[in-house]
Amino acid sequence: MSEIDFKEKRNVGCAPPLQCMCGNNMSVPLLAEAVTVSGTEKETAAVIFLHGLGDTGHGWSDAMTSIRLPYVKYICPHAPRIPVTLNMKMTMPSWFDLMGLSPESPEDEAGIKRAAENIKAIIDHETKNGIPANRVLLGGFSQGGALSLYTALTCQQQLAGVVALSCWLPLHKTFPQAASGSANKDIHILQCHGEMDPMIPVQFGAMTAEKLKTIVNPQKVSFRTYPGLMHSSCPQEMSDVKNFIEKLLPRI
Repeated sequence: MSEIDFKEKRNVGCAPPLQCMCGNNMSVPLLAEAVTVSGTEKETAAVIFLHGLGDTGHGWSDAMTSIRLPYVKYICPHAPRIPVTLNMKMTMPSWFDLMGLSPESPEDEAGIKRAAENIKAIIDHETKNGIPANRVLLGGFSQGGALSLYTALTCQQQLAGVVALSCWLPLHKTFPQAASGSANKDIHILQCHGEMDPMIPVQFGAMTAEKLKTIVNPQKVSFRTYPGLMHSSCPQEMSDVKNFIEKLLPRI
């Protein structure tokens, strides 16, 4: 596996997703090709879930389908393909360039900020189409989780919450100042991490959780770890994610 960041496949017993390639969203580049798992009734909320390095939106659409709520739309966009410094400049799906995976690694500040604006464009598109921002939840795995945290903490619209799996906070040294204009100082964050993660060590996740508590209401930050779990997901974690989404996006 040449990718440094990947999602191990899970066998989840579930109905096939109702997927549409949303070709009518050409004004929002990431939506044009995104995998969307549609609700089975009137959609009153949305989850935007961002995959990890080297993956695509398809990699997580099945997982979202396995925990879906009938009134929620799940949007799984694909990252653009760019050369990644960490992987010898190989071209692969990546939300921004990665130089390293430690808290002190140099970071692609311009790329991170550009990627966050692209995710905010999806949020804007949903609000214009009738789902208010406070019924939009951001989530992601690894690099996608990192981007979901950064986007929420710099977003001027109040969002429902963030699900951050096996990840870190990008540009952590720029916070809390970077969140000064954010509408999400009181946002609920569910951060999950495998205790045996060899790529993003659980200690990095714990440091991220402590940093988040200095940026948002610390009582709203939940950090959960899973024994034996590596850089992947597991049924207990997905159950926790489902419960978190259901709590923050109740039926209306």
